Amino acid sequence: MTDTKVALVADDDEFFRMALRAILQNRLGFTEVIETGSLDAAIEHLGRREDVALALFDLAMPGMQGAGSLRAVREVRAQTLTAIVSASKRRQDILQALEAGGHGYIPKGIGVAELGQALEMIPKGFIYVPSILADISTEPSHEPGPPLPPADAALPTSFTPRQAEVLGLIVQGKSNKEIARALNLGEGTVKIHVAALFRTLGVSSRSAAAAIGARVLNSTSSA
Repeated sequence: MTDTKVALVADDDEFFRMALRAILQNRLGFTEVIETGSLDAAIEHLGRREDVALALFDLAMPGMQGAGSLRAVREVRAQTLTAIVSASKRRQDILQALEAGGHGYIPKGIGVAELGQALEMIPKGFIYVPSILADISTEPSHEPGPPLPPADAALPTSFTPRQAEVLGLIVQGKSNKEIARALNLGEGTVKIHVAALFRTLGVSSRSAAAAIGARVLNSTSSA
């Protein structure tokens, strides 16, 4: 049995990643902290490493599309504890992260001591909710998600570069195993990308993703 504890920090702020790594290693006892600066890079690490116990995500880094991105990770890596560490204090962001299955939402401006306390709670089985949630009751507690687009509506095009590659291969009818081979990725990585694409496109099947994806890719290539 190994004592190795692995965490992942996904944030495009290098100095903040260093601060989180110090807390995770010195205070929480993680022996390895993987650092990434984008959602694509984080997903590729999570796809290769099933031993990541805790993954922390910034909402504002490249590739993040709100709580939907976190939900996609949770669906495929259910054993990994996930939390948002963000500068945003918007009530909607906090609630969406929790609704997506996150184990906490930690504001960046709370101070090093409180940040460490918040991070300690998550591996112990608690869900960390910031006290500011009670101070922003003037904002709506829930905003409905956007409806699925009709056939003639504008389609989503805000994919990460890797998601666009995966979508193109789904349109071609490739399986996850074939996509993994074509892009030199692990199948676990592909599964997370596919889950994220389904969320973004508002579909639940590969055939629907392929149909909508073909229109998306055609519209972006002709733009």
